[in-house]
Amino acid sequence: MTPTPHVSYAGGMPHAITRDGDTLSVRNTQDETRSLWKTSQAASGAALQWVDGSNTSTAHLLAALEGAFEHHPAHKTLRVAPSQPAASLVQGGVLLQAEGGQALACRDMLWQQPSLWLPAVHAPMALQYALTNGKRHPVRPPKPRGVLYQRFIPWLGKTFSFRSFDSEADLPMFNRWMNDPDVAVIWEEEGDLDKHRQYLSAIDRDPHMYSMIACLDGEPFGYFEMYWAKESRIAPFYDVDDYDRGWHVLIGEPAFRGKAFATAWLTSISHYIFLCDPRTRRAVGEPRIDHLQQIRNLDKSGYAKVKEFDLPHKRALLVVMLRERYFTDALWLPRSDGAAMPAQHSA
Repeated sequence: MTPTPHVSYAGGMPHAITRDGDTLSVRNTQDETRSLWKTSQAASGAALQWVDGSNTSTAHLLAALEGAFEHHPAHKTLRVAPSQPAASLVQGGVLLQAEGGQALACRDMLWQQPSLWLPAVHAPMALQYALTNGKRHPVRPPKPRGVLYQRFIPWLGKTFSFRSFDSEADLPMFNRWMNDPDVAVIWEEEGDLDKHRQYLSAIDRDPHMYSMIACLDGEPFGYFEMYWAKESRIAPFYDVDDYDRGWHVLIGEPAFRGKAFATAWLTSISHYIFLCDPRTRRAVGEPRIDHLQQIRNLDKSGYAKVKEFDLPHKRALLVVMLRERYFTDALWLPRSDGAAMPAQHSA
Protein backbone atom coordinates (compact mmCIF):
# COMPACT_ATOMS: atom_id res chain seq x y z
CA MET A 1 0.00 0.00 0.00
CA THR A 2 1.44 3.38 -1.03
CA PRO A 3 1.74 5.68 1.98
CA THR A 4 -0.21 8.95 1.93
CA PRO A 5 2.12 11.78 0.89
CA HIS A 6 2.84 14.43 3.47
CA VAL A 7 1.22 17.73 2.47
CA SER A 8 2.76 21.13 3.14
CA TYR A 9 0.74 24.33 2.70
CA ALA A 10 3.74 26.59 2.07
CA GLY A 11 2.61 29.90 0.63
CA GLY A 12 -1.01 28.84 1.08
CA MET A 13 -0.79 26.19 -1.65
CA PRO A 14 -0.73 22.40 -1.17
CA HIS A 15 2.59 20.71 -1.87
CA ALA A 16 2.64 16.89 -1.89
CA ILE A 17 5.87 15.51 -0.43
CA THR A 18 6.95 11.95 -1.14
CA ARG A 19 10.07 10.13 -0.01
CA ASP A 20 12.12 7.57 -1.89
CA GLY A 21 15.15 6.59 0.19
CA ASP A 22 17.10 9.78 0.78
CA THR A 23 15.26 11.72 -1.96
CA LEU A 24 12.34 14.06 -1.27
CA SER A 25 10.06 15.02 -4.12
CA VAL A 26 7.95 18.17 -3.69
CA ARG A 27 5.02 18.82 -6.04
CA ASN A 28 2.76 21.87 -5.98
CA THR A 29 -0.59 20.22 -6.69
CA GLN A 30 -2.07 23.43 -8.11
CA ASP A 31 0.52 24.55 -10.65
CA GLU A 32 2.34 21.16 -10.90
CA THR A 33 5.80 22.66 -10.32
CA ARG A 34 8.20 20.14 -8.83
CA SER A 35 11.47 20.07 -6.93
CA LEU A 36 13.86 17.32 -5.81
CA TRP A 37 15.95 17.31 -2.64
CA LYS A 38 18.52 14.96 -1.14
CA THR A 39 18.84 14.33 2.58
CA SER A 40 22.08 13.03 4.04
CA GLN A 41 23.71 12.29 7.36
CA ALA A 42 27.33 13.13 8.20
CA ALA A 43 29.51 13.79 11.23
CA SER A 44 28.57 17.47 11.00
CA GLY A 45 24.85 16.60 11.18
CA ALA A 46 21.92 16.12 8.82
CA ALA A 47 21.75 18.04 5.56
CA LEU A 48 19.25 18.92 2.86
CA GLN A 49 20.43 19.72 -0.67
CA TRP A 50 18.51 20.87 -3.71
CA VAL A 51 18.89 18.67 -6.79
CA ASP A 52 20.04 20.99 -9.57
CA GLY A 53 17.57 21.61 -12.36
CA SER A 54 14.33 21.40 -10.37
CA ASN A 55 12.15 24.22 -9.09
CA THR A 56 13.71 26.01 -6.13
CA SER A 57 11.19 28.67 -5.17
CA THR A 58 10.83 29.86 -1.60
CA ALA A 59 7.61 27.84 -1.20
CA HIS A 60 9.31 24.68 -2.45
CA LEU A 61 12.21 25.16 -0.06
CA LEU A 62 9.84 25.69 2.88
CA ALA A 63 7.88 22.59 1.91
CA ALA A 64 11.09 20.57 1.54
CA LEU A 65 12.25 21.65 4.99
CA GLU A 66 8.91 20.70 6.52
CA GLY A 67 9.04 17.32 4.79
CA ALA A 68 12.66 16.70 5.80
CA PHE A 69 11.95 17.37 9.48
CA GLU A 70 8.82 15.22 9.25
CA HIS A 71 10.82 12.29 7.86
CA HIS A 72 13.69 12.88 10.34
CA PRO A 73 11.89 13.82 13.59
CA ALA A 74 14.99 13.31 15.76
CA HIS A 75 16.85 16.16 14.02
CA LYS A 76 16.51 19.66 15.43
CA THR A 77 18.64 21.26 12.70
CA LEU A 78 19.42 20.68 9.04
CA ARG A 79 22.30 22.13 7.02
CA VAL A 80 21.06 23.54 3.73
CA ALA A 81 23.24 24.02 0.64
CA PRO A 82 23.16 27.63 -0.64
CA SER A 83 20.60 28.55 -3.29
CA GLN A 84 19.16 31.80 -4.61
CA PRO A 85 15.95 31.96 -2.55
CA ALA A 86 17.75 30.99 0.66
CA ALA A 87 19.16 34.48 1.21
CA SER A 88 15.67 35.99 1.31
CA LEU A 89 14.75 33.66 4.18
CA VAL A 90 17.64 34.57 6.47
CA GLN A 91 15.95 37.78 7.60
CA GLY A 92 12.87 35.91 8.82
CA GLY A 93 14.85 33.26 10.68
CA VAL A 94 13.98 30.37 8.39
CA LEU A 95 17.69 29.95 7.67
CA LEU A 96 20.61 30.99 9.86
CA GLN A 97 24.02 31.70 8.43
CA ALA A 98 26.49 28.89 9.13
CA GLU A 99 30.13 28.15 8.42
CA GLY A 100 31.32 26.80 5.10
CA GLY A 101 28.93 28.79 2.92
CA GLN A 102 25.92 26.82 4.08
CA ALA A 103 22.82 27.80 6.00
CA LEU A 104 21.25 26.17 9.02
CA ALA A 105 17.54 25.46 9.34
CA CYS A 106 16.28 25.05 12.90
CA ARG A 107 13.14 23.04 13.48
CA ASP A 108 11.79 25.37 16.17
CA MET A 109 12.33 28.42 13.94
CA LEU A 110 10.70 26.77 10.92
CA TRP A 111 7.55 25.96 12.87
CA GLN A 112 7.18 29.64 13.76
CA GLN A 113 6.89 30.63 10.09
CA PRO A 114 3.23 31.57 9.51
CA SER A 115 3.43 31.23 5.71
CA LEU A 116 3.59 27.45 6.11
CA TRP A 117 0.23 27.17 7.87
CA LEU A 118 -1.71 30.44 7.53
CA PRO A 119 -3.25 31.04 4.08
CA ALA A 120 -3.15 34.80 4.72
CA VAL A 121 -0.21 36.26 6.62
CA HIS A 122 -0.52 39.77 8.01
CA ALA A 123 2.10 41.92 9.69
CA PRO A 124 1.44 42.39 13.42
CA MET A 125 -0.82 45.35 14.09
CA ALA A 126 0.98 48.51 15.20
CA LEU A 127 0.77 49.18 18.92
CA GLN A 128 -1.89 51.56 20.19
CA TYR A 129 -3.72 51.23 23.50
CA ALA A 130 -7.44 51.43 24.18
CA LEU A 131 -9.78 51.04 27.16
CA THR A 132 -12.57 48.47 27.25
CA ASN A 133 -14.68 48.14 30.39
CA GLY A 134 -11.89 49.75 32.37
CA LYS A 135 -9.21 47.39 30.94
CA ARG A 136 -6.26 48.92 29.07
CA HIS A 137 -5.16 46.76 26.16
CA PRO A 138 -3.69 46.99 22.64
CA VAL A 139 -6.09 47.75 19.81
CA ARG A 140 -6.84 44.40 18.18
CA PRO A 141 -6.69 43.62 14.46
CA PRO A 142 -9.86 42.99 12.44
CA LYS A 143 -11.31 39.54 12.84
CA PRO A 144 -9.98 37.12 10.22
CA ARG A 145 -12.33 35.56 7.68
CA GLY A 146 -12.22 32.42 5.56
CA VAL A 147 -9.72 29.59 6.07
CA LEU A 148 -7.43 30.65 8.91
CA TYR A 149 -5.07 27.70 9.45
CA GLN A 150 -4.36 24.42 7.68
CA ARG A 151 -2.02 21.64 8.64
CA PHE A 152 -1.54 18.07 7.48
CA ILE A 153 -1.83 15.61 10.39
CA PRO A 154 0.50 12.67 9.65
CA TRP A 155 -1.09 10.24 12.11
CA LEU A 156 -4.53 10.82 10.53
CA GLY A 157 -3.44 11.30 6.92
CA LYS A 158 -5.82 14.27 6.70
CA THR A 159 -5.69 18.05 6.74
CA PHE A 160 -6.84 19.82 9.88
CA SER A 161 -8.10 23.37 9.41
CA PHE A 162 -9.74 26.29 11.16
CA ARG A 163 -12.13 28.56 9.30
CA SER A 164 -14.15 31.51 10.47
CA PHE A 165 -17.71 30.89 11.61
CA ASP A 166 -20.45 31.49 9.02
CA SER A 167 -23.24 33.04 11.10
CA GLU A 168 -26.10 31.64 9.01
CA ALA A 169 -24.79 28.51 7.31
CA ASP A 170 -23.20 27.15 10.52
CA LEU A 171 -25.98 28.14 12.94
CA PRO A 172 -28.11 24.94 12.68
CA MET A 173 -25.01 22.78 13.17
CA PHE A 174 -23.90 24.89 16.17
CA ASN A 175 -27.41 24.61 17.64
CA ARG A 176 -27.35 20.82 17.28
CA TRP A 177 -23.94 20.61 18.92
CA MET A 178 -24.92 22.83 21.84
CA ASN A 179 -28.00 20.68 22.51
CA ASP A 180 -25.99 17.46 22.58
CA PRO A 181 -26.33 16.28 26.21
CA ASP A 182 -22.59 15.55 26.47
CA VAL A 183 -21.79 19.11 25.37
CA ALA A 184 -24.58 20.78 27.35
CA VAL A 185 -23.38 19.37 30.67
CA ILE A 186 -20.14 21.36 30.28
CA TRP A 187 -21.17 24.44 28.27
CA GLU A 188 -24.66 24.88 29.81
CA GLU A 189 -25.78 26.77 26.67
CA GLU A 190 -28.53 24.54 25.29
CA GLY A 191 -31.44 26.37 23.66
CA ASP A 192 -33.15 27.27 20.40
CA LEU A 193 -31.77 28.84 17.24
CA ASP A 194 -32.60 32.37 18.36
CA LYS A 195 -30.67 31.98 21.61
CA HIS A 196 -27.61 30.72 19.76
CA ARG A 197 -27.91 33.41 17.10
CA GLN A 198 -27.75 36.00 19.86
CA TYR A 199 -24.85 34.18 21.55
CA LEU A 200 -22.79 34.20 18.35
CA SER A 201 -23.79 37.75 17.44
CA ALA A 202 -22.46 38.96 20.80
CA ILE A 203 -19.10 37.31 20.07
CA ASP A 204 -19.01 38.82 16.59
CA ARG A 205 -19.48 42.30 18.07
CA ASP A 206 -16.76 41.77 20.67
CA PRO A 207 -13.31 42.70 19.30
CA HIS A 208 -11.46 40.58 21.86
CA MET A 209 -12.74 37.20 20.62
CA TYR A 210 -13.96 35.32 17.56
CA SER A 211 -15.52 31.99 16.60
CA MET A 212 -14.00 29.24 14.44
CA ILE A 213 -15.05 25.90 13.00
CA ALA A 214 -12.55 23.02 13.07
CA CYS A 215 -12.54 20.64 10.09
CA LEU A 216 -10.77 17.52 8.89
CA ASP A 217 -10.46 17.39 5.10
CA GLY A 218 -13.15 20.08 5.05
CA GLU A 219 -15.65 18.21 7.25
CA PRO A 220 -16.75 20.30 10.27
CA PHE A 221 -16.50 18.58 13.63
CA GLY A 222 -15.85 21.18 16.34
CA TYR A 223 -16.32 24.74 17.50
CA PHE A 224 -13.54 26.94 18.96
CA GLU A 225 -13.49 30.41 20.48
CA MET A 226 -10.30 32.46 20.48
CA TYR A 227 -9.87 35.38 22.87
CA TRP A 228 -7.33 37.96 23.96
CA ALA A 229 -6.75 37.29 27.65
CA LYS A 230 -6.08 40.93 28.57
CA GLU A 231 -9.75 41.84 27.98
CA SER A 232 -11.20 38.53 29.22
CA ARG A 233 -12.71 37.33 32.45
CA ILE A 234 -9.47 35.64 33.53
CA ALA A 235 -7.31 38.78 33.33
CA PRO A 236 -7.75 39.73 37.02
CA PHE A 237 -6.50 36.33 38.18
CA TYR A 238 -2.89 36.42 36.95
CA ASP A 239 -0.23 38.78 35.64
CA VAL A 240 -1.66 38.90 32.13
CA ASP A 241 0.46 40.02 29.18
CA ASP A 242 -0.82 42.25 26.36
CA TYR A 243 -0.71 39.40 23.82
CA ASP A 244 -1.68 36.32 25.84
CA ARG A 245 -4.43 34.35 24.10
CA GLY A 246 -6.89 31.72 25.25
CA TRP A 247 -9.42 29.34 23.75
CA HIS A 248 -12.59 27.33 24.36
CA VAL A 249 -13.61 24.17 22.52
CA LEU A 250 -16.42 21.74 21.96
CA ILE A 251 -16.24 18.66 19.75
CA GLY A 252 -19.73 18.36 18.32
CA GLU A 253 -19.47 15.24 16.18
CA PRO A 254 -19.18 12.01 18.22
CA ALA A 255 -17.23 10.27 15.44
CA PHE A 256 -14.38 12.75 16.02
CA ARG A 257 -14.06 12.14 19.75
CA GLY A 258 -10.97 9.98 20.05
CA LYS A 259 -7.30 10.10 21.00
CA ALA A 260 -5.96 10.67 17.47
CA PHE A 261 -8.38 13.55 16.89
CA ALA A 262 -7.71 15.08 20.29
CA THR A 263 -3.97 15.20 19.69
CA ALA A 264 -4.62 16.80 16.29
CA TRP A 265 -6.69 19.73 17.54
CA LEU A 266 -4.86 20.19 20.85
CA THR A 267 -1.49 20.53 19.16
CA SER A 268 -2.94 22.70 16.39
CA ILE A 269 -4.83 25.28 18.49
CA SER A 270 -1.64 26.14 20.39
CA HIS A 271 0.27 26.38 17.12
CA TYR A 272 -2.34 28.67 15.58
CA ILE A 273 -2.27 30.98 18.60
CA PHE A 274 1.48 31.42 18.39
CA LEU A 275 1.47 31.96 14.62
CA CYS A 276 -1.15 34.73 14.71
CA ASP A 277 1.17 37.24 16.38
CA PRO A 278 4.88 36.76 17.18
CA ARG A 279 4.39 38.84 20.35
CA THR A 280 2.18 36.15 21.90
CA ARG A 281 4.33 34.37 24.48
CA ARG A 282 1.61 32.40 26.30
CA ALA A 283 -1.49 30.41 25.42
CA VAL A 284 -3.86 30.16 28.38
CA GLY A 285 -6.98 28.29 29.38
CA GLU A 286 -9.44 28.02 32.26
CA PRO A 287 -11.11 24.58 32.24
CA ARG A 288 -13.59 23.61 34.92
CA ILE A 289 -11.74 22.12 37.87
CA ASP A 290 -13.99 19.04 37.79
CA HIS A 291 -13.37 18.38 34.09
CA LEU A 292 -10.58 15.96 34.91
CA GLN A 293 -10.15 14.45 31.45
CA GLN A 294 -9.66 17.86 29.86
CA ILE A 295 -7.11 18.80 32.51
CA ARG A 296 -5.20 15.56 31.90
CA ASN A 297 -5.21 16.31 28.17
CA LEU A 298 -3.86 19.81 28.71
CA ASP A 299 -1.21 18.52 31.09
CA LYS A 300 -0.04 15.91 28.58
CA SER A 301 -0.06 18.52 25.81
CA GLY A 302 2.44 20.71 27.65
CA TYR A 303 0.16 23.14 29.48
CA ALA A 304 1.34 23.97 33.00
CA LYS A 305 -1.22 23.89 35.81
CA VAL A 306 -0.88 27.21 37.65
CA LYS A 307 -3.71 27.63 40.16
CA GLU A 308 -7.42 27.30 40.87
CA PHE A 309 -9.70 30.33 40.90
CA ASP A 310 -13.40 31.19 40.92
CA LEU A 311 -15.36 32.59 37.99
CA PRO A 312 -19.05 33.47 38.31
CA HIS A 313 -20.15 30.25 36.60
CA LYS A 314 -17.43 27.79 37.60
CA ARG A 315 -14.36 27.03 39.66
CA ALA A 316 -11.54 26.94 37.13
CA LEU A 317 -7.93 25.87 36.75
CA LEU A 318 -5.54 28.32 35.12
CA VAL A 319 -3.32 26.53 32.59
CA VAL A 320 -0.50 28.09 30.57
CA MET A 321 1.54 27.01 27.54
CA LEU A 322 4.79 28.93 26.96
CA ARG A 323 5.68 29.78 23.38
CA GLU A 324 9.29 28.77 24.03
CA ARG A 325 8.30 25.36 25.34
CA TYR A 326 5.88 24.64 22.50
CA PHE A 327 8.50 25.17 19.81
CA THR A 328 11.61 23.95 21.66
CA ASP A 329 9.93 20.70 22.71
CA ALA A 330 8.15 20.17 19.34
CA LEU A 331 4.73 19.97 20.98
CA TRP A 332 2.99 19.94 17.60
CA LEU A 333 3.64 16.19 17.81
CA PRO A 334 1.93 13.82 20.27
CA ARG A 335 3.96 13.40 23.43
CA SER A 336 6.03 10.21 23.57
CA ASP A 337 5.02 9.68 27.21
CA GLY A 338 1.42 9.01 26.21
CA ALA A 339 -0.93 11.04 24.01
CA ALA A 340 -3.96 12.73 25.45
CA MET A 341 -7.38 11.16 25.34
CA PRO A 342 -10.24 13.26 24.02
CA ALA A 343 -11.57 16.27 25.92
CA GLN A 344 -14.58 16.73 23.74
CA HIS A 345 -16.69 19.36 25.39
CA SER A 346 -14.55 21.78 27.38
CA ALA A 347 -15.87 25.33 27.71
